[in-house]
Amino acid sequence: MEEEVTALVGRRKSERRVGVDAPPVYRNGHGKPRKLAMMGGTLAVRRPRVRGLEERFESRILPLFRRRTEAVGELLPQLYLHGLAQGDFELALRGLLGEGAPLSESSIERLRGKWVAEFQAWRQRSLRGQEPVYLWADGIYVKAGLEKDKACLLVIVAGLRDGRKVVLAVESGYRESAESWGRLLRELRGRGMSAPRLVVADGHLGIWAALAAVFPEVAEQRCWNHKIVNVLDALPKKLQVEARELLCRLPYAPTRREALRQREEFRSRYGQQQPKAVETLERDWERLVAFYAFPKEHWKHLRTTNPVESPFAVVRLRTAAGKRYKKVVNATALIWRLLMVAERSFRRLDHPELLPEVAEGATFEDGVRVLREEVNSATEEAAA
Repeated sequence: MEEEVTALVGRRKSERRVGVDAPPVYRNGHGKPRKLAMMGGTLAVRRPRVRGLEERFESRILPLFRRRTEAVGELLPQLYLHGLAQGDFELALRGLLGEGAPLSESSIERLRGKWVAEFQAWRQRSLRGQEPVYLWADGIYVKAGLEKDKACLLVIVAGLRDGRKVVLAVESGYRESAESWGRLLRELRGRGMSAPRLVVADGHLGIWAALAAVFPEVAEQRCWNHKIVNVLDALPKKLQVEARELLCRLPYAPTRREALRQREEFRSRYGQQQPKAVETLERDWERLVAFYAFPKEHWKHLRTTNPVESPFAVVRLRTAAGKRYKKVVNATALIWRLLMVAERSFRRLDHPELLPEVAEGATFEDGVRVLREEVNSATEEAAA
């Protein structure tokens, strides 16, 4: 800060002005000691003062009223996110920043609110220029302390044309209703999101009804993990181990025809005694095998909603352990921030060079690219 004043005044301390026309700007001692919290501890700082200016001198290095560095300001919300309760902040930070650290409950609350404001800005950002090829959609239910019912948070993760996976939306909704999903999808479209080629979701009817209304041209894939759980729930426990082995092989069938054959095998084994389980498996079958119309190299990404479920494991751990989320809006912002942290470690989609072809409407059969000439020939043979 002393060097900053030297550059402003044009001369070092006790050095005379050069020329009678030099601006009459002088050092004017120092202000009272102020505490500044840094990552290495807390310092007592006396700001240099300047007189002769038309406006009040304000340091760019340490602006007025600043009590902590940006690094410390970023630390406090992170501690909250990773499980430290607000009441424990002062004890933990005194050990880190020193006994003289300028901390107060109100200042910590303001810093905690920083990522709430960041979330509000994020959810209104423009999506123009982002080209999602695949979307994974799912919901998480959070018990907020003062809310009577659990809040449903609708989350969408996008696989972009360049291979990156990003969190596209985090929004509170009324359960997983068609109205809630429809409102979210229309909002994304209004902010510039183009239609994806495939959406992967669980069995809730709300998402499918909303997709049919907002993006009717998009292919739909049901999550196999959810489907297998649903089928096993329809079987007695003594049959579940054997049935699980059959069911877990089914989504890895190399072709759509082979998947159908394995489904019929399941029917022949359990159809007479456990018709409900067979009916559950066959229900929504076309959505279960939609991934065969996309590159084989992407199948492992498309069979399930794992791109959403995996980061949700951390989210559920935090929200289950903490009873400090008094409002749904705070819980939503917290989960958004956790997902932003998780996004940094998202794996890219395999074989991203295939994504532009998928985005442009290339045809695939059992995971293999079908040339346009072959498609036209097949169409003509079917017509004949």
